[in-house]
Amino acid sequence: MAAIPVPAGQHRQQTSTLSDADLVPLAKMGDESAIRTIVQRHNQRLFRTARAVIRNDWEAEDVVQAAYTKAFTNLAAFRGEAQLSTWLTRITLNEALGRVRARKNTTGLEEIDMQTTAPSGEVLQFPSSLSATDPETELSRSEARRLLENAVDELPDDFRAVFVLRDVEGMSTEEAASYLGIRPETAKTRLHRARKMMRRSIQKKLSGAFSALFPFDGARCAYMADRVIAALHDDTR
Repeated sequence: MAAIPVPAGQHRQQTSTLSDADLVPLAKMGDESAIRTIVQRHNQRLFRTARAVIRNDWEAEDVVQAAYTKAFTNLAAFRGEAQLSTWLTRITLNEALGRVRARKNTTGLEEIDMQTTAPSGEVLQFPSSLSATDPETELSRSEARRLLENAVDELPDDFRAVFVLRDVEGMSTEEAASYLGIRPETAKTRLHRARKMMRRSIQKKLSGAFSALFPFDGARCAYMADRVIAALHDDTR
């Protein structure tokens, strides 16, 4: 009995509901829909991971593309001993770190000063991806996101990688340490110092804006004067 062909659109919809474990065998056979589903499912994490190391949007995209190409080319080597997301993230990290090493001499991940040890601080939450209710709200979120992204970019390379994996991607300390090839204690220390640097950076950038809080000028100020004058006239009647 001949198999009934499944329309491409319907097939894509079906693969989108499959788990990574079910998608991998299809991707190994070159199933385009399965490959697209895997890419779309993991794009954000891999981009953030690459961006944390590269600090450039366009190059981070190149890193992610190269990582996907390498992953799918060598998918037969994936045995499922780790989660697919873990495997893809490691490939992306290796690709990004390789590019950084190629363009400049960098200190090894274990050579950073480890003298400062302290408990981890509070997690700095990034703006959510919830849709804005109006243009003004969207503008405020964009400005807040830009402020946070600039602060992240200013972090030293090693601190930035830990911060993004831990606080942006929500990995555990042990997971982040495993990805970066460092001890969990090292990851905790770098994360603590990264958070302190972030707070200082944001406070410094915002300090000049406090004088502009709760403005009461322009038309509002003039209207208040009109109200006072009107009230005084009422009192003299």
